Amino acid sequence: MPLTDTKIKNAKTAEKAIKLTDGFGLYLLVHPNGSKYWQLGYRFEAKQKVFSIGIYPAVSLADARQRRDDAKKLLASGIDPSAKKQADNKTTLEKRNNTRAFKSVAKSWFATKTTWSEDYQRSVWTRLETYLFPDIGNKDIGELDTGDLLVPIKKIETLGYLEIAMRVKQYATAILRYAVQQKIIRFNPAYDLEGAVQKPQTEHRPAIELEEIPALLERIEGYQGRSRLTLLAIKLNLLTFVRSSELRFARWSEIDFKSALWVIPEQREVIKKIKHSGRGAKMRRKHYVPLCNQALAILEELKNLSYDVSNNNGFIFTGCYDTMKPMSENTINKALRKMGYDTKTDLCGHGFRTLACSALIESGIWSEDVVELQMSHMEKNNVRAAYTHKAKHLEQRRLMLQWWADFLDANKSSMVRPFDFANDR
Repeated sequence: MPLTDTKIKNAKTAEKAIKLTDGFGLYLLVHPNGSKYWQLGYRFEAKQKVFSIGIYPAVSLADARQRRDDAKKLLASGIDPSAKKQADNKTTLEKRNNTRAFKSVAKSWFATKTTWSEDYQRSVWTRLETYLFPDIGNKDIGELDTGDLLVPIKKIETLGYLEIAMRVKQYATAILRYAVQQKIIRFNPAYDLEGAVQKPQTEHRPAIELEEIPALLERIEGYQGRSRLTLLAIKLNLLTFVRSSELRFARWSEIDFKSALWVIPEQREVIKKIKHSGRGAKMRRKHYVPLCNQALAILEELKNLSYDVSNNNGFIFTGCYDTMKPMSENTINKALRKMGYDTKTDLCGHGFRTLACSALIESGIWSEDVVELQMSHMEKNNVRAAYTHKAKHLEQRRLMLQWWADFLDANKSSMVRPFDFANDR
């Protein structure tokens, strides 16, 4: 007789499992502990097999019969229902694992970083592929612990790449934080990595002392390089103390001669086949550079050398061999070496920033806020940054950069201290 819900509910247990038959191969196996399992007995390729349907009462009598009929249809089509169930379960598990794999979650996290520049995106993804994915990319993110995360990071540290190790640790922490926010995992094991990675020593770019400014200016004036553009680039860099990429990729469209202002955008228009051409202001916020009289004079001279009337967005500092490309990143440092400076220990182009900052602070007449804004440093205090990030102080900065240019002129013959120069004016 076919089974009924009442018969199933009233089924008594015994010392051994009891088989309650429903029909057409379907039966309920009642175990001594009271658990009840639906099973289907069938033959496939001359072998007697059992297909597990589910547990009662989670799978009701009606559901069990429906699943039996579905299995019979598969058998009629020459398909083993047990093998199909195993294959389906494997596919489902693989899909689940792929969705929860660290690499998959990392891709979802990375897709949210739409404000990053192309260069920075490329840098971050390359590091993930190189250092994290080989070790933990295919692992279920929910099964990762602090020790798992530490393995690839320690490998980087062993190679001596301490700065990269710190960056990769930050990426891993951010990815797992994203996973917590998306309710993929409940806690972030990367937080316990704090203190486990050796911090890199701060590398200070070489810069000369203020007392050596007259000698520097003399060497600049006596520079006998092949390109006039190089000399003008050094002079403008010294006057504006912008970063290397901000200078190299500068476009004529950024210069407002009428307002005597150079506006470096957050990101520049990318030019095909020119690496990093989309780089703008490093802090990814618009940077304003007031142009002193001396800087304007240099730009006027540069007009005759690199300005193309038909291309207002052309580079100010073009390459030596191709005017459609920017000046090489090594040009200024190479010139400084020709002047007799060791760019690793004495002075490099970035050292102009240190030189200017030191003189401006020592003068005692410029506020730290004004100097920091002109240096385009990131405000470390988040609360303070919320109030100061829109403050441009352009008029003060205009006066300050003119003061810096005049201070350099005053040092052409002999050393004048910033404080003394400020008080003699």
